[in-house]
Amino acid sequence: MTNAWSQEPVRRLPDWLQAQALRRPLHPAIETANGVLNYEELLYAALSCAASLYDQGLYAGQRAAVLLKDSYAHTIVLHALIQLGAILVPLNWRLSAPELAYQVEDCDAQLLICDAQTMSLAQEVNQSYRFPAGVIEFAELQTKGGRALDVFKADIDLTAPHCIVYTSGTTGRPKGAVITYQNHWWSAMGSVLQLGLRLDERWLVPMPLFHVGGMGVLLRSLIYGTTVVAHNGFDVERVDKALAYEGITLVSLVPAMLARLLDKRSDPYPDTLRAVLLGGGPAPKPLLERALALGIPINQSYGLTESNTQVATLMADDALAKVGSSGKPLANVRLAIDSPDGPTSMPRVEGEILVQSPTVIAGYFNQPMATEHAFRDGWLHTGDIGVFDDDGFLYVLDRRTDLIVSGGENVYPAEVESALMRLAGVQDAGVVAQANATWGQVPVAFVVLKDGVELTDETLAQWRTRLRELLAHYKIPQAFYAVSSLPRNASGKLLRRELREWVKTRC
Repeated sequence: MTNAWSQEPVRRLPDWLQAQALRRPLHPAIETANGVLNYEELLYAALSCAASLYDQGLYAGQRAAVLLKDSYAHTIVLHALIQLGAILVPLNWRLSAPELAYQVEDCDAQLLICDAQTMSLAQEVNQSYRFPAGVIEFAELQTKGGRALDVFKADIDLTAPHCIVYTSGTTGRPKGAVITYQNHWWSAMGSVLQLGLRLDERWLVPMPLFHVGGMGVLLRSLIYGTTVVAHNGFDVERVDKALAYEGITLVSLVPAMLARLLDKRSDPYPDTLRAVLLGGGPAPKPLLERALALGIPINQSYGLTESNTQVATLMADDALAKVGSSGKPLANVRLAIDSPDGPTSMPRVEGEILVQSPTVIAGYFNQPMATEHAFRDGWLHTGDIGVFDDDGFLYVLDRRTDLIVSGGENVYPAEVESALMRLAGVQDAGVVAQANATWGQVPVAFVVLKDGVELTDETLAQWRTRLRELLAHYKIPQAFYAVSSLPRNASGKLLRRELREWVKTRC
């Protein structure tokens, strides 16, 4: 007789939620506008919801698309799917119905879970892709349940997929990043070794939980047995109040959120706030300097969906000396720069950032070629350009050369250009970023018009109406510039570097 958990490699752990319900049953697990659930209550709610989903026709290993704005509902559904052994596919409710339909069809989702706020969009998606087990509202799930608990698992299989999170690439077509329980476990370990842990930790998440950043906080806090304070999106007054009066110890923000907080704040926050995790794209140095001058403990971080959030973090102690840096790799992460001589950690060598870590996903769902391209020679090739300084601190020089990060949301030019080419009167189109004081970056478009077409207010109004049908609102260009031709090389590839120069000189 052998101990299964002593065998290598370790694959199974006790179920995280069941363990915390036993260990800290009365400790707050999640706080939202809809109330507070302790770990015992969260387990009961998750098991009840899982029973309803089972009765609806969702089983272990199948994929459940989740289109929820409400953080209370999202949290319960996330844990219910874990109890059931089903795979979470979190959907961005800011996307259009055609964009969402592509994702659910790509992953062969069994059913769609929505709430009252997203029901109309869910039904529109269901017109394009018929879910085998249908579309169900969260409120309806709460009225069902009662099946015997033996359909649920008692262990976590670390190698099993927990979720599929869609992220785009240079082609603009979203790819499903398959994140395993092992990825979450090691992300939690890397984070706690970097930031430390308090048993009374209160981690504020004022961002949508469909993002890997928000979801990551839910899973890390579950593993630690601490409290998540989840807001339904970012409200500057509410976040400011929470940081000032509600004992928040950690908060995850993107630069646009931090800027809005600083615009209304002239006093430091209490010492209970020990770290502000700043991600979602490069932060302007003046913004960081304003925060540091106010005594806000900024921890600039670098990560991506494929690495299951942060892989490098700049600690507050280094913030003044290394303004603009993303810090050093976490304890379970190896970073390198791709040089002509191979991966290197030598200083002052600019190149693509490479990542090795047990937090890195194994690949993309049903995308072997894309997986092979991104994961080569044992490294995740991020597409981001970076450099190490003489002290080993990472500086991200360009967030995936073509990528636009607007208010923490990724906007891929190729996807926007594809939509622009569907507009009446557009012959050719190129999209790049323009700096914006509020959002960090916004997309702008250079368009070549067809003969006889003029860029009038009426034309722009018609285009924007059509684009709202094709794209999420933050992907729609903030400005359009008519040009006679676009810069392309001999093979026809668009030269975005020249377009970025146009933004500086023409706009």
